[in-house]
Amino acid sequence: MHELITWLVNTIGAMGYPGIFMLMAMESSVIPIPSEVVMPPAGYLAQQGVMNVWIAIFWGTMGSLVGAYVNYFTAHYLGRPLVLKYGKYVGITHGKFAKVESFFNRHGEISTFIGRLLPVVRHLISLPAGLAGMNHLKFSLYTLLGAGIWVSILTWIGYFIGSNQERIMRYSHQALLGVVIFSAILISVYVWRDKKKFSIAAPPAFGEGE
Repeated sequence: MHELITWLVNTIGAMGYPGIFMLMAMESSVIPIPSEVVMPPAGYLAQQGVMNVWIAIFWGTMGSLVGAYVNYFTAHYLGRPLVLKYGKYVGITHGKFAKVESFFNRHGEISTFIGRLLPVVRHLISLPAGLAGMNHLKFSLYTLLGAGIWVSILTWIGYFIGSNQERIMRYSHQALLGVVIFSAILISVYVWRDKKKFSIAAPPAFGEGE
């Protein structure tokens, strides 16, 4: 881990903002580069005056969006035809696929936003969005919002803590726990409001009100 952090600091320091952009684009796709070891070094370099913290956050967030779109377009243009053609052989019928599309039409915003905050999920959430053909404006907006929050948290951790890898990882894990709790609360509120909206919109049962 120490050698990885050192290499990333040197790489980002040598490549500058394009290095942040490239590494976060890779992290946001399927290449397993944890954002927890990319953005804190950028924050540390900003604290040292080598970078501007806001520009680092901007390029880290934009890299996340580009990486997310790699997965989105891969799923939409390659995965969708394969699923529709061969999915029936593994139990994915057109009906089930239509339900996935319907789900993302109704809940794509919250799914994309929350997904960008959670480990593992952030690498995969763009795939169902691409399969369902989620609206580009909504996908970009909620991807930027979720990624921007997480990138900002990690960058400021590196800015205030410095180059102490052990403390960076400890505070990153604590931040992740806080994000998970926040996500759970947000999902609970969303589900409650969705059920309430559905119950209000649902027509009365036969015989009610007579």
